[in-house]
Amino acid sequence: MNSLEQFVQAVIDSPSQYTNLDHIYVYNRVLGLVGEGEPTEAVDGQLTSLVDGLVKTAIQNGKIEDTQSDKSILADQLMDLVTPLPSVLNQLFWDKYQVSPKAATDYFFKLSKDNDYIKTRAIAKNVSFPAKTDFGQLEITINLSKPEKDPKAIAAARNQPQNGYPLCQLCMQNEGYLGRLGYPSRSNHRIIRMTVGGETWGFQYSPYAYFNEHSIFLDQVHRPMVINRQTFANLLEIVKQLPHYFVGSNADLPIVGGSMLSHEHYQGGRHVFPMMKAPVARTIELGVNGVEAGIVKWPMSTIRLTSKDSVALTDAAVKIHNTWMNYSDESVDVRAYTDGTRHHTTTPIAYKDGENYVMDVVLRDNQTSAAFPDGIFHPHQDVQHIKKENIGLIEVMGRAILPARLKTELVEVEKYLLNQDNQMAEMHKTWADQLKETTSITPANVTEVVNTAVGNVFARVLADAGVFKWDEAGKAAFARFISAVKQ
Repeated sequence: MNSLEQFVQAVIDSPSQYTNLDHIYVYNRVLGLVGEGEPTEAVDGQLTSLVDGLVKTAIQNGKIEDTQSDKSILADQLMDLVTPLPSVLNQLFWDKYQVSPKAATDYFFKLSKDNDYIKTRAIAKNVSFPAKTDFGQLEITINLSKPEKDPKAIAAARNQPQNGYPLCQLCMQNEGYLGRLGYPSRSNHRIIRMTVGGETWGFQYSPYAYFNEHSIFLDQVHRPMVINRQTFANLLEIVKQLPHYFVGSNADLPIVGGSMLSHEHYQGGRHVFPMMKAPVARTIELGVNGVEAGIVKWPMSTIRLTSKDSVALTDAAVKIHNTWMNYSDESVDVRAYTDGTRHHTTTPIAYKDGENYVMDVVLRDNQTSAAFPDGIFHPHQDVQHIKKENIGLIEVMGRAILPARLKTELVEVEKYLLNQDNQMAEMHKTWADQLKETTSITPANVTEVVNTAVGNVFARVLADAGVFKWDEAGKAAFARFISAVKQ
């Protein structure tokens, strides 16, 4: 059997709607996509390998150009044939949900990997390692699948007129979208419909997952991100429906709001982040019955709320959020407004701990100044050689998503530290010289030294983003804010 025949059989054996009776029909569908020349043999019988072979066949037959865009579009068209229709998939998901929420997500997650919607091969190229810091073990990922985003470009994108189709990459209209130059192919993309806050939302996996079962929950209506009572209630409702997942929302302002502000969405998944493991440094009283509260030992200013009562928990989160929206403390550069421009919002994260619901509320401030034009509570200039992007939800929780350039740049830093010939980027020199002065470096430990140093830089990045620092002035300022919340 050649690769084309093998693929056709794989389609028929897959969870798609096709059966043996459809063999000729499927064969001709594939032939129409890849052309009628002799098919290129696959390196093995894996589904992704068969698709790779058919994409090469299509290039040889002149059906597509040898470009990343054309290859991606065709590959996803082929993978669409092994994927159930949205209506069928949704029925299967909710049928399995009756067994357990985990059974439903297990099914959907496996399908999303099997049909190559989740780009497991690209994700495998990422470099990941743990890093011990004063705030526990942080998670470092050098992202080799996506280009580094510019914070100013993110802010500008928020204000761009939305007149394309789909309006953005988070819209429901991406389900089954062919794709085009500069816009990702989504033929094999599927979205589970669920009810959140009395409205229809979508649940999908991230194609470039940064953690286990990295999920996106998206509003079916294209409207901007907002943090309010409904946000907190929605997060807890999702956790109620999927109790084995955490879910959180990026903030709703540029600089502190992650990279997608134009479409209301949350991120979640099956992963315990460093912040979720961080202990409560001291308990506090917020005056909401049935809710325990405490300040988390974390570089970013975080209040942890715990309760069995999701409504009381929502009330407490709203109380913190609303107070923070209008709270200023000039002694620590905290200002709610300047010239009528709002600077304050929160990053909330919800999850279950046994029978309790937990909500971590992170205080955010997006001010800029002459000294810190990229953001006062943003990675400062001296650490931007490692991380200059916005500190969004995933970073807030303790996983650094660092730019691909670092994979090669850090190798050159290691050579520099060992006094070997190197092409180290100038922007790393001050940092590297500090490492030389303070650390005994050998060929055996140089990688560990650099990795630990990167982890400490990320801890500093998070500390930069924290509005109340862990010094005496910061602790006192945090206490004043808590008093304001209680009033």
